[in-house]
Amino acid sequence: MDEANTDDGLRSILKTSHTFAILGANPKPERAAHYVPAYLQEHGYEVLPVNPVHAGKEMFGHTVVATLPELQVPVDVVDVFRRPEALPGHLDEILAMKPLPKVVWFQLGIRNDEVAQKLVDAGIEVVQDHCALAEHRRLM
Repeated sequence: MDEANTDDGLRSILKTSHTFAILGANPKPERAAHYVPAYLQEHGYEVLPVNPVHAGKEMFGHTVVATLPELQVPVDVVDVFRRPEALPGHLDEILAMKPLPKVVWFQLGIRNDEVAQKLVDAGIEVVQDHCALAEHRRLM
């Protein structure tokens, strides 16, 4: 779990990943769950919004889906914009994805070691408490 959180690990994830599912995507431009994926999209990543509150609406050129397993394409990274206490409720949803994502990325301020360990045990790399936008700017 620690390798993914090193500069080399983060750089490798950002270089080899193409598709980000944004769990908790938000339509408000001032929210990190909007401007971070917008930045990623501007830098060539495919960004797929996931949020049951906004399901059916359009964000980042895609229709928002309610849950991760509803996505119709393989995802490299699930980028999580949810409170740490909500993470256990998303574990089964992440593990139900076919195929599994390579990485689950908990954004800055988001950490849950128990959920992270279960994801690692399932063969998924986990980044905790890092902003994808800030790390992309710093490392790429």
